[in-house]
Amino acid sequence: MILPQTHFAALIVMILSLLCVGLWVNTYKLAGKLRFEVYYIDFAIGLGIAAVVFAFTLGNLGFDGFSLMDDLMQVHKRQWVEAFGAGVVFNLANMFLMAAISVSSLAVSFPVAFGFTLVLGLLLGQIGLRSSNPLYLAIGCVVVVAAIVADVLAHRGLFAVRKAATSQEGKVVRTPRATKGLVLALVSGLLMAGIHPLVELARTGDSPLGPYSLMFLFGLGAFISTIIFSLFFMNLPVQGQPLEIMDFVKIRAKRHMYGVAGGMVFFAGALAVNVAGATAPEAQLGRATTFALSNAGTPIAALCGLLVWKEFQEAGGRPKTLAFLALILFAIGLGWFSMVLG
Repeated sequence: MILPQTHFAALIVMILSLLCVGLWVNTYKLAGKLRFEVYYIDFAIGLGIAAVVFAFTLGNLGFDGFSLMDDLMQVHKRQWVEAFGAGVVFNLANMFLMAAISVSSLAVSFPVAFGFTLVLGLLLGQIGLRSSNPLYLAIGCVVVVAAIVADVLAHRGLFAVRKAATSQEGKVVRTPRATKGLVLALVSGLLMAGIHPLVELARTGDSPLGPYSLMFLFGLGAFISTIIFSLFFMNLPVQGQPLEIMDFVKIRAKRHMYGVAGGMVFFAGALAVNVAGATAPEAQLGRATTFALSNAGTPIAALCGLLVWKEFQEAGGRPKTLAFLALILFAIGLGWFSMVLG
């Protein structure tokens, strides 16, 4: 399998991961008014294709003579289940995230979901370990929670402006409540916190899974579980009327490609994180750098929502200011955690 052999190569791989994880969701915006339930089926197809292609190309190349199948056969079957399960949990969490974006905004949903994941994951990770000063961790958690609160206030302000504009126009339009997007994002964050423990179980022990085999099973879990989860979201939509399979078929092929591209870009970013972490000890990045780069995709995605898609353009001064403040606080919290954990 192909792995970075130098510190610089590992850094490049992590930067690639940062860009992929932060930018893949823009393909949903590029798809226009496509329902997220339809987009996500395409996303899962792209993710599944990427999982197979990367596994049987880069996962089988290199000079170590260690193929993907060799890696899969030398581990316990329990680790297969853990990696597959991590993909299933991720898929459900990501679908809730996409549902939140569809009824709210990218600039709010990403920081709320991943901010909650970050705080919950760090707090749970410290139980019984005490690897970092609890006071320092508490300070970082307060900053990230403050970012979430600022996002909540910005979100409520945006919905208040939209409701007022609809009332002035005399339109009677059923719109989702402001709390719906926030609840969906928090559920996503709660589920996301369960991914890392499963991944760690799969890649630790006397014979851990390598990055390519781990992500191959992860991708299969995400792809296969989409069949079940999509039926749930299509029949019980968070917004709009229930969908049928024919609604997916009727979409033009060009619009399907956005979701496929999104899935492939995301998988490339997720794989890059694991590949960078599997390098030789002398080539590995520091813990602080790895933590910062692997989590910095969240503010990049939120910035795209604010600057590229102008999601708060109609909201005016206060909500937009709060949205930018939330990003600043999130970045400060991320930097603080990087120093503490480093």
